[in-house]
Order: sequence, then structure tokens, then C-alpha cells
Amino acid sequence: MNRGGSSPSAAANYLLCTNCRKVLRKDKRIRVSQPLTRGPSAFIPEKEVVQANTVDERTNFLVEEYSTSGRLDNITQVMSLHAQYLESFLRSQFYMLRMDGPLPLPHRHYIAIMAAARHQCSYLINMHVDEFLKTGGIAEWLNGLEYVPQRLKNLNEINKLLAHRPWLITKEHIQKLVKTGENNWSLPELVHAVVLLAHYHALASFVFGSGINPERDPEISNGFRLISVNNFCVCDLANDNSIENASLTGNNFGIVDSLSELEALMDRMKRLREEREDEEASQEEMTTRFEKEKKESLFVVSGDTFHSFPHSDFEDDMIITSDVSRYIEDPGFGYEDFARRGEEHLPTFRAQDYTWENHGFSLVNRLYSDIGHLLDEKFRMVYNLTYNTMATHEDVDTTTLRRALFNYVHCMFGIRYDDYDYGEVNQLLERSLKVYIKTVTCYPERTTKRMYDSYWRQFKHSEKVHVNLLLMEARMQAELLYALRAITRHLT
Repeated sequence: MNRGGSSPSAAANYLLCTNCRKVLRKDKRIRVSQPLTRGPSAFIPEKEVVQANTVDERTNFLVEEYSTSGRLDNITQVMSLHAQYLESFLRSQFYMLRMDGPLPLPHRHYIAIMAAARHQCSYLINMHVDEFLKTGGIAEWLNGLEYVPQRLKNLNEINKLLAHRPWLITKEHIQKLVKTGENNWSLPELVHAVVLLAHYHALASFVFGSGINPERDPEISNGFRLISVNNFCVCDLANDNSIENASLTGNNFGIVDSLSELEALMDRMKRLREEREDEEASQEEMTTRFEKEKKESLFVVSGDTFHSFPHSDFEDDMIITSDVSRYIEDPGFGYEDFARRGEEHLPTFRAQDYTWENHGFSLVNRLYSDIGHLLDEKFRMVYNLTYNTMATHEDVDTTTLRRALFNYVHCMFGIRYDDYDYGEVNQLLERSLKVYIKTVTCYPERTTKRMYDSYWRQFKHSEKVHVNLLLMEARMQAELLYALRAITRHLT
């Protein structure tokens, strides 16, 4: 089915959810349920998040200082489970939205809307529609892209590629945007726009991965703004929109209870540390393991991996409703595996040839002062964040696990670290976790509570939020690396 529309006969098989406006199959026997779960997340019990917020006064100070909306929104509440990281996040987001920079304030929010629309994330779209109007944006632009200046419309291609296949971005895309003419972008403006696009694509991953609920509105009788919702809705909760009661643990580990699953992971981490001390793999072996992992990622979310998913729930193209699609072009364009079968022509991005630390950071800082420092602090914060715990275990070194999560995301985007043994990814990330990672990173709008619940069942919710933060930042960095490399090539 084409995502951009459908024939009248096909349309007769669908209903429109009156709450989230998502299109649903009639044959799903839709049940009506109570309003969305209370609290900031549909995945995390409200009391866990509320406890974190009441204990930490720092969060309230950060919101007063750095929140553009001036309130403790649901994203901030869930992120406050990691207050150290939250400060880095809010500071960098505030800087790109509110501080001196190349782009006018309303443009910044409109670009955020365009980015969020690539994943149909109406939670973020509605948040920035409000901000766009508050900062003096022209209301007519909210009717869709045909009403915005050509200059903004010209960002469509780079928005689309960054969101779904960043490896396709070339210096020609950059040249097209910065070429002389009335609609051209200066390089500082373009870097500001790219940072915003990457930030909001990645934040959409966090919103869906964490089951962020719509904001409550005291002016509405039931407390919810029915127009301000993300794609996780009562229709999902009522119909358990996704996987049946099949185990997702995959063949690698068999059906194990969650306690032995945890112990097995601890054992594998210990064994990897010991093996690394005993002998190092050769460069040839490391390359082979990367290629193997890259190709295996093809089978996560496709083919026989999803035999336990009802086809109609996952594989069907989403029908994008008009209030989201007005902000994007080519809605059917989505993620395709970097390592697609039979396609060998795309070269792997060797991280050593263009790193964030040595190349991306200095370029972004030169063209959009200080944002490089703020992004760098945020990347380092999430990568090094640890409480030395795993579920009920204390004094655990989780470095190998954090690195595996971060590098697996980059692997799916074709980025390879020469000094990393990709055999560790297979050892540490079970199949259900890989399914979750790929969904949150590449198709976040398809994430469900079942997927969230299916991995690391003994772990605390705060640890799963930490996973989502790692996935979000790894994705943002991957997008930036491809875009900044293209800008560097344009300059040389």
C-alpha cells in the first residue's frame, strides 16, 4: 500500500482513530479503552518517574532555566531519571532554539516540525507548533509546506535523507543549498538547520522508545489535548498494537526466564573482558566481524525474524494522516538497510577517516559557535554515564554494554570503528534487544510497549531509559557525521 494515499476500496477497510488520527484496520476489532495511561510515559509506571522528580530539585531549576515551554513536560520528566544527562540535553536544546544563532527563532521551530514529521511524531510537532506561534511565526505556514518560503522548502531533501538514509548525503546536496541565488543558505545557517534536523529526528526516537504520553491540558475536560498526541495512543493500548504473545528472545538464547537471562548477560560480559586480556583479534578478523554484523542486521526486523509478528501489524506501510504529511514531501521514503542484499556499492564509513572528535566538532563549532562544545559534552555524558549497576547487581563495569549499544546503532548506519570488535555486539545484545534498537532507531513510530517489555526484563525502567538516551545520541551523531562530512567535502 502506498503511504501517501490509498484507493477508495482500500480506504473502506480502515477507520480513523478520533484521538491520534492514526489509521487502523477495521478487521482488528477495535476496542474502546479508558484514556491513555496517566503519567509521562505509557511504558513506565507513573510513580517511578514522579519519585525521581520530587527527589531532585535540580530538575525544577533546569526547567526554569532552560525549558522553552517553561513547564516540566513529559520528555523532561522521563529524562530526569538521569539528571546529569538532562542538564546537558536541556542546555544544548535551549542553545539551538533560543540563543544567538544564524537562524530566526520561528524558522528553528518550523525545522523541528519538519524533522518530527518524518516520523509522524505529533507529540513534537504540536509542541513546536505552539513554540513557532509564540516566537512570531506566520500562522499560514502551518497549513503545510506549500505555504512556506522556497528556502525552507529546499530543506526537504536533506531532511528526508538525514532521517532515513544519511549515507546518501553528498557534497552535491550541500552545493545545491548554498549556491548563490535568492533562496540560498549560508553555511552557518545550514549547519544550524542540520543540527536541528538531527536533534529532532533522534528525539522522535526517544519519544516513541520511551512511550511518551501526550501532554495534559488543564483547559480540556478530560485533561488531554486530543490534538497533541504522538503515535502511541489509546488505540494502541486498547488493541495491544503489535506483537502477539510470542517470545521474542529468538533462537540464540532459547526461552529463558528473565533472571537467568540477566545472569547469562553478566557471564558474557565477564568472558569478553577475560578474552580481550588474553588475545586481541587481528585487523582482518575485526573487519570480517563488522561485515558479518552489518549483514546480520538485515535480518533484524525483516524476514523470518518477524515470524512471531502479525504481518498486518508491522510490515504494512503506515498511512500518514494529512495533518502530519503536510510538513513533508515523499512520505513513502523510509529507512533501508545500509547493507542491502546484493548491493555492495556503498562504501563503509570508516570512523577513523572522519571522526566527531577530530573533524565534526571543529567544523560545527567554527560555523555555529559553541554548539560543538554543548553537543560534545552531551555525547560524552551519555556514553560515559554509569551507576555501576545492572538490575539488582552493583559494582558492575557496564562499559562494554554501553559501547555495544552505541556502536550497533552506528553499524546499522554503515559506520565502522577499526578498533572495535563487533563480535561483542552479538555476544551482548540478544535478538529481542536488537529488534527494539533497530525499531527505535530506524522506524521509531512502530515501537510498541511489547517491544519495550520484551528485553532485559529484570532491568529497572531507568536503565531502559538510559538505553534510549544512548540510542538517541548515537543516532544524532551518525546523522551529523554524514552531513558534516559532506559539508567538509564541499569546502575542500
